[in-house]
Amino acid sequence: MFIFIDSIIVVAAIYLAYLLRFDFVFSEGNFAYIDYVIINMLWLTIGCNAYFKVYRKIWRFASLGDYLSILKGTVFATACFYILHHLLINSISYHYFSRYITVPRSTTILSFVLIALGVTLSRILTREIKGFRGKIQSHHRRSLIFGAGEAGMLVIKEMYNSNSESYPVIIADDDERKTGYHMNGLLVAGRRNDIPELVKKYNIQDIILAIPSVNRVEQANILQICKTTGCHIKIIPKINDLIDGKISLNLIKNVEVEDLLGREPIIVDLGQITGYIRNKVVLVTGAGGSIGSELCRQCARFDPKTLLLLGHGENSIYEIELEMRSKYPSLHIETLIVDIQDRQRLLSIFEKHKPEVVFHAAAHKHVPLMERNPIEAIKNNIFGTKNVAECADLFHVERFVMISTDKAVNPTNVMGATKRAAEMFILHMNERSKTDFVAVRFGNVLGSRGSVIPIFKKQIEAGGPVTVTHPDMVRYFMTIPEAVQLVIQAGALATGGEIFILDMGQPVRISDLAHDLIRLSGMEPDKDIKVVYTGIRPGEKLFEEILTNEEGASATKHNRIYVGKSSEISITHMEFVLKRLEQLVKNPEETSDLAIRQQLANLVPTYNWSGIQGSIEAVQESIRSSIEVLATVEKNSLK
Repeated sequence: MFIFIDSIIVVAAIYLAYLLRFDFVFSEGNFAYIDYVIINMLWLTIGCNAYFKVYRKIWRFASLGDYLSILKGTVFATACFYILHHLLINSISYHYFSRYITVPRSTTILSFVLIALGVTLSRILTREIKGFRGKIQSHHRRSLIFGAGEAGMLVIKEMYNSNSESYPVIIADDDERKTGYHMNGLLVAGRRNDIPELVKKYNIQDIILAIPSVNRVEQANILQICKTTGCHIKIIPKINDLIDGKISLNLIKNVEVEDLLGREPIIVDLGQITGYIRNKVVLVTGAGGSIGSELCRQCARFDPKTLLLLGHGENSIYEIELEMRSKYPSLHIETLIVDIQDRQRLLSIFEKHKPEVVFHAAAHKHVPLMERNPIEAIKNNIFGTKNVAECADLFHVERFVMISTDKAVNPTNVMGATKRAAEMFILHMNERSKTDFVAVRFGNVLGSRGSVIPIFKKQIEAGGPVTVTHPDMVRYFMTIPEAVQLVIQAGALATGGEIFILDMGQPVRISDLAHDLIRLSGMEPDKDIKVVYTGIRPGEKLFEEILTNEEGASATKHNRIYVGKSSEISITHMEFVLKRLEQLVKNPEETSDLAIRQQLANLVPTYNWSGIQGSIEAVQESIRSSIEVLATVEKNSLK
């Protein structure tokens, strides 16, 4: 098509050049040899344009260099014609026919200018036709673009050229030098603080943040302003994320709560990681869970010899197995459906596969559920961990990394107390084992199963209400990849006996998260979606801590990872209470929750629950439990 267009332009340009040269006087003498000029300039122009790849350009996205290629092609074509005509063709013509083929030099120059202009204008016209934006229609959502840079231009062009339901109306940018100027037909009308006013003035429905190079802290500050407008907010991700395949090619994504955390993502030293995972047999317990499955994904990148996926739920293990076999077809994967409370089955697995690195992510984690089922929490979180740790010791595992939680610090609930007990046990194991036992402690994980964010999203989709336990409740948050990278990094830093802690930034109010999610969905809290406060559930705290009073944090090689020193643990006392707990969980129908909690408090001194403090029943139960323990000890000694 462009060759045909250029052919018409060449013919028209040469005719117009002759008309201009002879003052629009048409005569046979003036236009002699014009057919000769047209034929030669035609094939020379097409040939030179093809040489400079003028016909291999996507003119919708043309740059200055693309238009310069047109000029190069026309210059070379004209120069070749001039050289051929005056040095070769005219010499031959005079030698054989005793005459010159007369071509005015001025027509050659005029033809060059007109051809170059014509071809260039044809490409600009093509680009404008393809990029014709039309007018805003009634079905369009009016959009404000924040960012008057390359990313902003890219977004505006894409919105003009695609069938997007959003239509750009106005631009804002923090560079005050751009304020008042137009970019691609749109006015740069103000800075970040002007966004609420611009939204009202231009009836904006969507705000698109086209600032992929800005850091997370600045991004969060801008989002804080945007979310007050009630608009639907979207964001352009970092170009590196596109290159690395972390996100889809759909450039504009909805803003997620992690974009509001106000801190840079945690970056780990991947160079240290490869050494202790590469060509090793790696076992992940709880491999079907949110953390366990991400552990499998991350470990697979470092070429383990074998990856063992161990879990109790067959569906979740099946799903992660399919994913891993699809992404890493050459990786040796074994799937193991096992309950970690089954000690004999664990022994047979360790004996058969001989894992060298163990990531222990299997646990019961839901606070209210475990408050109602304390025996199950103890069986899984304490004795399940005990089984896995003792197998690791027996079969000489090199490193054992346990996933813990900030709820283990001064726990007020059964789940936190059992995780603290598990921490204490693996630290005890480290003292008498050649295996390096460590724990990794972090806060709430965004997007994990049963966590607050997916629950809020479902409640919003259902039209509300969004339920929050208390307006002042705060939590530390991190993303699943951050949590998992911390776990893997801890394994690299481990020398044994450490509790690694992540600097998770400032805690976030759960109430603020709920309101932010509602606003990011394009609705107004307490107007479109109600926020209802239900009261603190049993075992919950208003805020979580990351260190006990006895622990002190010291720095590691990683600037966002700290290590807490382990507090003194009485091994004799621990083993005594564990035996008592084991007897209690074996006879659940004869065991009261009060007895369970009392023994848990005996094991974990920092466990603080309201039923113990000042309760006559608790004292009576404690005396009764002690008598039973003494009787059991006496009975066993007689045997």
